[in-house]
Amino acid sequence: MGHERSIDDLIRKFNEENLKRDIDRRSFLSGAGKIAGFSLALALAQSLGAGNLTVDAAPKFSKYPFTLGVASGDPLSDSVVLWTRLAPDPLNGGGMPHHAVPVKWEVAADEHFRTVVKRGTEMAVPDLAHSVHVEAEGLMPDTVYYYRFKSGNELSPIGKTKTLPAAGAKVSGLSFAFASCQQYEHGFFTAYQHMAKENLDFVIHLGDYIYEYGPNEYISPTGNVRHHSGPEIISIEDYRNRHAQYKTDPHLREAHAAFPWVVTWDDHEVENNYAAGIPEKGQSAEEFIKRRAAAYQAYYEHMPLRLSSMPNGDGMQLYRDFSYGSLASFLVLDSRQYRDDQANGDGSKPHTPESLDPNRTLLGNQQEQWVEGNLASSNAHWNVLAQQVFFAQRNFGTIASPKFSMDAWDGYPAARKRLADFAVSNNIGNLIVLTGDVHASWASNILTDYNDPNAKLIGAEFVGTSITSGGNGSDVRADTEKTLAENPHIKFFNNYRGYVRCRVTPEQWRADYRVLPFVTEPGADISTRASFVFEKDQAGLKQVSASAVPQGAGISSEVEEDRHQAHSKAHEKQLKKKREKVLH
Repeated sequence: MGHERSIDDLIRKFNEENLKRDIDRRSFLSGAGKIAGFSLALALAQSLGAGNLTVDAAPKFSKYPFTLGVASGDPLSDSVVLWTRLAPDPLNGGGMPHHAVPVKWEVAADEHFRTVVKRGTEMAVPDLAHSVHVEAEGLMPDTVYYYRFKSGNELSPIGKTKTLPAAGAKVSGLSFAFASCQQYEHGFFTAYQHMAKENLDFVIHLGDYIYEYGPNEYISPTGNVRHHSGPEIISIEDYRNRHAQYKTDPHLREAHAAFPWVVTWDDHEVENNYAAGIPEKGQSAEEFIKRRAAAYQAYYEHMPLRLSSMPNGDGMQLYRDFSYGSLASFLVLDSRQYRDDQANGDGSKPHTPESLDPNRTLLGNQQEQWVEGNLASSNAHWNVLAQQVFFAQRNFGTIASPKFSMDAWDGYPAARKRLADFAVSNNIGNLIVLTGDVHASWASNILTDYNDPNAKLIGAEFVGTSITSGGNGSDVRADTEKTLAENPHIKFFNNYRGYVRCRVTPEQWRADYRVLPFVTEPGADISTRASFVFEKDQAGLKQVSASAVPQGAGISSEVEEDRHQAHSKAHEKQLKKKREKVLH
């Protein structure tokens, strides 16, 4: 409660001092964001010291505390983050007392822990929801390890992780998967059950790890089969409970325990289609800034992230890089926290002077410069952007009357052109973009000019479908043929759920679209709907295999706009609930 009061007091002071001036809304949001972030960082810094907290040296738990499993992430060649959270009552605030609790951890070379190579103790503190983020250091490169935690007399499940190859090391191959968009209500996380059985070096999650909606507000075309616990999430307690609910899924926990994960967020970790400090709609600036601060803190608490990503100042440092030897350089991007507001009122629209403004940015100027600096200095066989929203041009209208997503890179064409021009000027032809967000699989050639069929090709974009969001899906949609005809650089579309498995060598990037015929019931088999390769030979994407998906629907009546309408209907339900609450 003290932390909530401190934010309220600071924002109230900010209002009194600054709102009398003639400042615009975005200026206010920027300043209020710094206040919320600063007070949050202060509270967290104090809690880490545990100076004013009782430390329960011999904790006893009413129920098993490792209900949310274990995870590892942000691997380097000599270290990896190990994560868990003590939560005997996960859906009701965690069920932990307001005490700091010691948590022991071990890293071993074998799954039976006969050869323990590292061990230590971390404090799980209330202001971080009793989560633990161990940065286990001094490990060997390109090596598999096993880890576990202990608190009191309770042992956690065992996790498996792996470090990266040494910087610059020659590497013959890499196998990883990427995933996104896992609306709990829309289906079962069967895809993760299959992913956990793959032979992977790591997993990348591209956002929409949770969804913010209350029960049955956002409904899929094939119906909701599970239900969110609690209403639309707003407070820190709400976000913690929602993250916990998602991690109660056994298949998600299984995939976390099987590989190290590299994570980034999109919008639903806070609110649909928010932009920097600007809410989607219907919230005051003060309310949204506090909501975003709560969401960022809960995200950190539930992800295997390093201390460098802890929320501080006016946000959270999430964009970062890592290299897989000399084979691939990965830049993990954040396209939400620093972007300009969506142009033209968001949605799918034709371009206007607003969307074509050459100064518009999706990543923010500092992150753009960071991307360019990393690309310029890279000697890797592949340069990879792991990010959120559709990168290649995607016209949903016609040549005569085009329509583009204002939330994607299409809504920020000048920012995309800056990146493409930089690639050309630095002779970069090995760019791979990994994307989530749109609940379907796509594969596109990345060109310097999408309106010129002879434009230079600088890379490929692989867009992964959702884990569950959108329900069962289908092989194609009602608008598929038209969309592919209007966008000849797009070589593939599929509307089933699943993930993408990438197999990489110095010469070739291969993407396997691993999909499920249904998610509204458990037990679906997985298959590879199609495989594409990209070989840096200016020939572009090549499809090397394709197969039918047993038990899957062939075509649906869905079109792209249906997804946006489902979000609008969800927002209408939220507004109705708020009006009814006021009346009562």
